[in-house]
Amino acid sequence: MRLYPTIFRLVFTRMDPERAHHLAFSVIQAAPLLGPVVRRFCAPDPSLRVRALGIDFPSPFGLAAGFDKNATGILGLGAIGFGHVEVGTLTRHAQPGNPRPRMFRLIEDRALVNRMGFNNGGSAAAVPRVERARLARHRPVIGINIGKSRVTEVDDATQDYVWSAERLAPIADYLAVNVSSPNTPGLRGLQELETLEPLLAAVRDAACGTPLLVKIAPDMEDAQIDGIVALAMRLGLDGIIATNTTVARDGLRASASEIERIGAGGLSGAPLAHRSLEVLRRIRETAPAEFCVIAVGGVQTAEDVIERLDAGATLVQGYSAFIYEGPLWIRRINRGLRRAGWRSAG
Repeated sequence: MRLYPTIFRLVFTRMDPERAHHLAFSVIQAAPLLGPVVRRFCAPDPSLRVRALGIDFPSPFGLAAGFDKNATGILGLGAIGFGHVEVGTLTRHAQPGNPRPRMFRLIEDRALVNRMGFNNGGSAAAVPRVERARLARHRPVIGINIGKSRVTEVDDATQDYVWSAERLAPIADYLAVNVSSPNTPGLRGLQELETLEPLLAAVRDAACGTPLLVKIAPDMEDAQIDGIVALAMRLGLDGIIATNTTVARDGLRASASEIERIGAGGLSGAPLAHRSLEVLRRIRETAPAEFCVIAVGGVQTAEDVIERLDAGATLVQGYSAFIYEGPLWIRRINRGLRRAGWRSAG
């Protein structure tokens, strides 16, 4: 049995999940201090390099938004092997997020439920941290995920996103528009095409050539997914991130009473694997090969990553399994890709 999962069950499962997250994050932030030692042990093999969005990624596997909310751990996360780190979600206005407790483990399901609510220090505050990270010789590709501030009315969402894009696009390797979190009131309504089109067009213009992707929910009907793909192509977006967390609770091992106790929030982790793969395949039915699709949801192993790459993903992200498996999980993913002989076609 691997050491970290043992420690996780003995120690971290007794902690509040958010407190455990902060403790683990502080260790990751210290990784760059060990510099060459950590990189030598964790760096992806050069054969895993992939070119996407006009950028060279050290590995097709990266970290989804939600872990490094304020862009404070970019270099540490890169040092332990992530090919890219998507920071955020960042909003125009700093906000504390929803009341605690707001993160919950479903250990038997290898899943998380969160209703964090985009807790972050604001887009402007993140700028100098990203700028410093960009100066590092050894750094991952940096994506920045932006969302709507809670205090901003839905009717004013476009200007809120544009404000963040104007400040963050110049320092991002790519920008992701999050209209799919279930934890900000009214946000998912922005996925409706008549609302989404002017929003994405305005952010695209504000991004001034920085690659732009939109992150979508897994809970949409196929026709809605098709419509967003067509819209993204029409607007000249660079890609789609599929998918965010789900509001569904189907097929869980956790008891109904436990699910009721936890309450609302987005479910991530292993139970999302099937649906996120379905959405990926649906997108690839109409999106051309050069259109970037980042697959996220339920990724646990190198085999899961390969399955998504074979299904047409350009890049793959993980999050929840990182919480369960610990910092060496990324190394195992990258080593598994190398052993399987995976190489980018790009």
